[in-house]
Amino acid sequence: MGVEELLERVRRGYDRIGPREAAAAATEAGALLVDIRYAALRDRDGLIPGALVVERNELEWRLDPQGSHRAPEAVGHDLQIVVICNEGYASSLAVASLRQLGLHRATDLVGGFQAWRAAGLPVTSV
Repeated sequence: MGVEELLERVRRGYDRIGPREAAAAATEAGALLVDIRYAALRDRDGLIPGALVVERNELEWRLDPQGSHRAPEAVGHDLQIVVICNEGYASSLAVASLRQLGLHRATDLVGGFQAWRAAGLPVTSV
């Protein structure tokens, strides 16, 4: 199986959301936006205000509500999480991993940070 087939298979298991839906979920429903982009991309393009920055290699440890290294924001398995990478590919694979941890409301942003910015949603400089 190639990565394209893996992405397709993973994405069949949940509903992805667009930039405006993600913004509304964060402001209206308390969803946690999680930016998994690496530092160079954040430095180059900026940040989504209020998003929790967790690089991909730490994601499971920081978001596992039962983990000893969890972020304070990781309050339970019912938390809605929207994972954001640069263009919406790595985030899908990250969601698959979070769902295996029992974070059943985890999803990702179609098009990633670049779609957020293209939609004219808020971005701050680093």
